[in-house]
Amino acid sequence: MKLALKGKTVLVTGSNRGIGKAFVEALIARGASRIYAAARQLSDAQALASCAPEVVVAMQLDITNASEIASVAATITHLDILINNAGVAQGSGFSGEGSLEIARTEMATNYFGSLNLTHALLPVLRASSAAAIVNISSIAGISNFPALGPYSASKAAVHSFIQGLRAELRNSNILVQGVYPGPVDTRMAEGASEKADPAEVVDCVLKGLENGQEDIFPDVFSQAMYRAFCQNPKLLEQQFAQMSGLAG
Repeated sequence: MKLALKGKTVLVTGSNRGIGKAFVEALIARGASRIYAAARQLSDAQALASCAPEVVVAMQLDITNASEIASVAATITHLDILINNAGVAQGSGFSGEGSLEIARTEMATNYFGSLNLTHALLPVLRASSAAAIVNISSIAGISNFPALGPYSASKAAVHSFIQGLRAELRNSNILVQGVYPGPVDTRMAEGASEKADPAEVVDCVLKGLENGQEDIFPDVFSQAMYRAFCQNPKLLEQQFAQMSGLAG
């Protein structure tokens, strides 16, 4: 299902910086009629909304907070596109000190946060004539990147969520899109040597929506890694371990 973006009403989580901010800017340029820019701190979202107050509405939303999700769901009476972008990465493996708490935090945000928000907004999305749910996973959700072990596991859960939700909504008015970037030039990817530009990632995602594409690998790194996964998953697992400096 192809999706025209002009005139659409969109909610972007984690909109205050990085990919989220780039989504808001690109959607303004493509003629979206209403953009709900959500962030954990309302002041961050308000700063973004001030650039286009006639289109952008600031919303406070911590996607791990059930009451804030309920408030957003009660406020938004029309929605065409939900972009589940908010996420965290704390740079941990599975066996180090503090790794269990990091795993819980990352799963709570990256998986359960998006899951809970999507569930809350499905009724209003179903009421749209042509809707989409965009879920930002990661190429690390396809094959675990050991230096980001719990993060990778949370994004693998997002990948499985995308597949399951897509199957459930196959015959509906809702396109379910999965996005699997490699390192992107945001605060989350500080230290990575090769990073994609957030605006280029977003442009690829939005063009995918316009063309009805379900799976998006928006940068050279993710495209190469997915090809490697399709050809030899075990070899990619070993390559990721070597890249992380954890191979024996």
